[in-house]
Amino acid sequence: MASFLERPNQFLVVAALADGSIVQAHMADRGRLLTKLVPGAQLVLGHKPAEGRKTAYQVAGVYEGNELVSLDTGLPNRLVEAALRARALAPFAAYSHVEREVKHGASRFDFGLAPAPPTHAKRHGGDCPWLVEVKSVGDAAGGLALFPDAPTVRGRRHLLELAELHEQGRRTAVVFIVQRGDAQRVAVNRQIDPAFAETLALVASRGVEIYAYRCPLSLAGIQLAEQLPVEI
Repeated sequence: MASFLERPNQFLVVAALADGSIVQAHMADRGRLLTKLVPGAQLVLGHKPAEGRKTAYQVAGVYEGNELVSLDTGLPNRLVEAALRARALAPFAAYSHVEREVKHGASRFDFGLAPAPPTHAKRHGGDCPWLVEVKSVGDAAGGLALFPDAPTVRGRRHLLELAELHEQGRRTAVVFIVQRGDAQRVAVNRQIDPAFAETLALVASRGVEIYAYRCPLSLAGIQLAEQLPVEI
């Protein structure tokens, strides 16, 4: 545990450990509008000293009251990949082949899925009949998880590309991973990015599948819990 002191830039946090020592910790960018990092906020840090790292600590999460919220934007992709490979997500359970970072045109999508492993040495993204994009959600109020925490032009572009690919015969999906345990439903934060809200509704009407999962976090780790409704 540590107490937040300051955030000099998007990727660096200064915190005080329980013994009073001051340390720097790396933080994956959680968005420009993150409001959880206020002086005195209680952080969970991972001790990760390694050659080549500028800091010996990694910010893992922050407490909002009694709720531990993940600040690791790379965690959802790792969690979803493990779940896909274990066939633990019901909508995707028929797909045994999982490919990461599938390139299509100028974009990359988080996962490509196929019903069976490729017969050739390496399946190319164009062969995967289902493309999946994962979105990390950390903000919530009154049981409603909200995405995004900053405007995302790239996110809107990906949504439109998924809709175009669906109309070309591919299955496409967006999966919101809510990295906290107190959410009951998911919605787009229209105040922050009304264009993303409009685009999500548009692509859902064009056939892009939308899913969300509650993923409570504890000091022991994160777990994949139940599917949540998405308000579109």
